[in-house]
Formats: sequence, structure tokens, C-alpha cells
Amino acid sequence: MDAPQHPQQPQTSAGEFPVLETWDPAVQHVFITPVKRINDGPDVAKFLTSKAYRDIGRFVLQLNRAMCPRKSVGGDGRDKIQTFQIGSEYETHPVGSVQKLQEMLARIDSYIDEVPPDQGPRRFGNISFRKWHQLLEQRVADLLTQFVPPSVLDFSSSSEGDTAAADELVAYLLGGFGSAQRLDYGTGHELSFLAFVGCLWKLGAFKDGGQGGDIERSIVLGVFEPYLRVVRRLILTYTLEPAGSHGVWGLDDHSFQPYIYGSAQLCRAITDSEPMPVEGSLPRAPKPAQIVKPDYVEQERKRNMYFSAVGFINDVKKGPFWEHSPILFDISGIKDGWGKINKGMIKMFNAEVLSKFPVVQHFPFGSLFSWDQDPDAATPQQSVHMANQPSAATSMPPPPSRPSGPGTAAPWAQATSMAAPPGPGIPYSRTPRGPGQPAPRLPQPQPQAGLPVGQSSVTQAPWARPSDRTGG
Repeated sequence: MDAPQHPQQPQTSAGEFPVLETWDPAVQHVFITPVKRINDGPDVAKFLTSKAYRDIGRFVLQLNRAMCPRKSVGGDGRDKIQTFQIGSEYETHPVGSVQKLQEMLARIDSYIDEVPPDQGPRRFGNISFRKWHQLLEQRVADLLTQFVPPSVLDFSSSSEGDTAAADELVAYLLGGFGSAQRLDYGTGHELSFLAFVGCLWKLGAFKDGGQGGDIERSIVLGVFEPYLRVVRRLILTYTLEPAGSHGVWGLDDHSFQPYIYGSAQLCRAITDSEPMPVEGSLPRAPKPAQIVKPDYVEQERKRNMYFSAVGFINDVKKGPFWEHSPILFDISGIKDGWGKINKGMIKMFNAEVLSKFPVVQHFPFGSLFSWDQDPDAATPQQSVHMANQPSAATSMPPPPSRPSGPGTAAPWAQATSMAAPPGPGIPYSRTPRGPGQPAPRLPQPQPQAGLPVGQSSVTQAPWARPSDRTGG
């Protein structure tokens, strides 16, 4: 039996920006134990037309826009600007629902103290991580009972199935903390935790939050940033392998979303009725180029999620920044401000996370994040990017490459579906050239039959169409 359709939550105060729906508890719902659906490269195309893909994109854009600084007119007639930083009241004095999730994350973090790393010689993937993960699995049901509102766990369920809301929540929460089998952590696990929070949103867990983006800011700063701290401690304690890392082709070995929300924190201020800016920066915002200065990064990582993520890279990697993180280094040369960087991050997230088989293949689908077809989705057009998806029978090949140069398009310039506002991608332009400093080898799509070299089709996602004014 198909799950009943639930009415969407009303739009934001401006009434123009799509948000993730919340379900009506008066309507009985058939929950489904989440299962793997992406078994081969071509399944990614079906995922890009699914309700789950629509909802993930909508939630990311909703959180992203909330993190952008806001401006209003003060009593003296001058613009007042409000920014949203790590350590602000959104993290330190959150609403009850967010505080409970902070307590849950602190409890999960404490489990690390119970399972010290194995002392045997092992460069990556300490086997004690499996014991830690097993401990989390044993206690996850109690965690939900203690820290998630009863109204969520007891959400109206049809008598036709034995699956409850908690069964779907467990799948995404456990998936958010790495793989016990592969001893790794990456952007796919980060995506699973986002889905866990999205499930809570749909089931009404955050109804105690404020209006005008306040609850979204509390989710990003009060839940997601503390989650990243737990994950970073896991990576350092158990030397977890990067999952699905592209090496120098990737933005970051482990995370992606802090670069989205962190760049949004530094965009030029907007009113509640304006779309995301696509260029410009907050007055006196850190320059993107400052990420290469470790002392400055240490200072800013306490306030900004982008710099916090870069700071963790500095914690785990040595050597010149341009050498171990060339993509981030090249982005740091952008002259059009953090708005341009934020737009590019959204496009890259779609291309390098949501559209990549090695990343999304383990994402499970239930009723809250459904494999069902989105009735408003456009049919994905075959593109260079999609044509090169691996099959289940083969391992992920390294991307074909060539040295970069001025004007070379960034990976997200070939975004498959998660469209951002028109404009060129971020060019690679900052990598040093000179003796002993070879250009990093960056990915180049292979030509597809019927398309000129370098050309790819772009499918508009319904939650990112310009008509929706999502902006970023």
C-alpha cells in the first residue's frame, strides 16, 4: 500500500522559498525499514528523480539560506546586520529539541572513552572502531527514547506494518558515524546524518523552534557542528580511512556540508525576502585566501564552519596547503566573494556527492526519504557526468586528468542536477607554478557520443529552479 500523502508545511515568512515538508500526525503513515536501492551506476539517474533527492536538496538549501547574514533597518535608519556564528546563542542556548540532540551527541562522544584504540601497528582504520560502532548499535534505541520527543517516536503509524518511525531514524543515525566494516568515514556518512535530522524535521521534532530561519540556524550550529566535532574525534582516535576520497580531486577527504554553511555565513547580508546572493561578502569578512594561513585559520575556526573544516585538514595533513588541498586552494583565489563560493559549493555538492555512485550507493531509502519518483522531477538528461558512472561489477576508476590552467572549469561546472544560479564555475587559478611545484592533475570528463567535447547537459532540480528563488 502506498504511504498517504502529507500536506507540506507552510512556506517561510516570505512565502517564496521552498522548505522541507512536515507531516500531519493526524494522518496514519506506513513506515518502511530503509534499504539499499542504488546497486549500480545507472541507479544514480533514478535517484536523481526520486523524492529523497528532492528532499535532500530542499533541506540543504533551506539550511544554507538560513545561515546567510540578515540585514534590517534600525531605528536610526541605518542597516543593521546580524551574523550567525559558532558559539552563538543558537549553539549555547538552543531550543529544547536542539539541546536534547546536543546531549545525545555528547553521550555518543563519551562512548569513545569506553573503547580506547587498539595499540597494534596499523596505519589506517583501527579495529577498535568496530567495538565502538557495536556499542552505538546496542545503545541507539535507548538514545532515541531518551533524547527524541515521544511525539516523534510515536508518530501515527498504520496498523498494516510493524515498522515504526524509530526504525527509519536508527538507520540514518547509525549510518552517520562511519562504516564498521570498512573502517572509514566520508561524505556519504555525513549525508546520512543530514537525513536523520531531516527525518526529525518531517516528524515535527523542531516545532519548538522560532520563525524566520532561527530553528534552521540552531540545527546547523547547535546540531550539525557538534556532530562534526564527534566525527572528527572518531577520525583522529581510530585513524579512519577517507570513504570514497578523490585524493587531490576532492574538496575534503571527509566532509562537504560545513563548506556550504560556512561560506553562507560570510555572504553579503540579505533581507528575509531576498534570495541567496551569488557574489559579494559580508563587510570585514575573512578573505578566502586566508585559509592558507594556519594561525588565522585557528582563530576563525572558532566562529566559522568553513574555517573549522579547513582547521581540521590542518590537524590531519602536513605540507603545503596548495599541495594536499589544491581544490580548496584554488577556490581561495575567487575575487567575487563568498557568495560566488557558496553558489559553487552547492553545485559541487550535487555533482560530487549526490551524483556520485561511490558516495550515494550506501544511502538507504524508506518512507521518510523515499525512492519513489518525484512527480515534478524532470527526466535526467544523459550527460558526460552520468555516462561515466561505474557499474557494480567494477571498482571506481581514477578520474581522467590533465594539468589545470587559467580558465579550467571546476568540477561543479558540470553539475548534473542540483542547479545553481547561472554563471561560470569557479576557475582554478591560484595553484603556484614554478620549479618543484607541478600543477595538480584535475579531472576532465570524457566525451560522450553525440555531444561535443566538454559539453554536458544539465537537468534542473525542482527545488533549485530560479522560479523558486532558492538563489544558491
